[in-house]
Amino acid sequence: MLSERFTAALIYATELHASQVRKGSGVPYVAHLLGVASIALEYGANEDEAIAALLHDAIEDQGGDATREEIRRRFGDNVTAIVDGCTDADTTPKPPWRQRKEAYIAHISTASPSVLLVSSADKLYNAQSILKDYRVLGDSLWERFQGRKEGTLWYYRALVDAFRKTGITLIIEELERVVAQVELLASQ
Repeated sequence: MLSERFTAALIYATELHASQVRKGSGVPYVAHLLGVASIALEYGANEDEAIAALLHDAIEDQGGDATREEIRRRFGDNVTAIVDGCTDADTTPKPPWRQRKEAYIAHISTASPSVLLVSSADKLYNAQSILKDYRVLGDSLWERFQGRKEGTLWYYRALVDAFRKTGITLIIEELERVVAQVELLASQ
């Protein structure tokens, strides 16, 4: 069961990301955080992992080191370590897109099971969103991504391959199915 810690994390995440919207859609960013937490819980997340799912973008998008220390103070070292493991950059400006993505893919092989769960839940949510939006928008969808069509497709295939090397789990199998659907649509 989830405790008041999860509720506190939900409130904190909502406050941190209150002014953010999803790229190109105008959907409040908290929808993404709730979706990632939901997927993580559906695939067996414990409370720390579910809290980290709510906060997985906080360091990257909402304050870097200061936010990291606030997460540590409120939710502890374990949650902070999971969020750190899901963060591809904590500096402003961020390093170049391809460099960040290659580094993120490389770190998957040494990531903890908790980081793998939260990260794959995040990537599954994103891939599902890409698939849904691609069916509506077609190729114009790729304009919202720094990697455009080629880079985004490369990134998600590379993620699937990296996650598979850590072991095959139900969430990784689902991520592979969704990415394959995106690739199929994009090739038509």
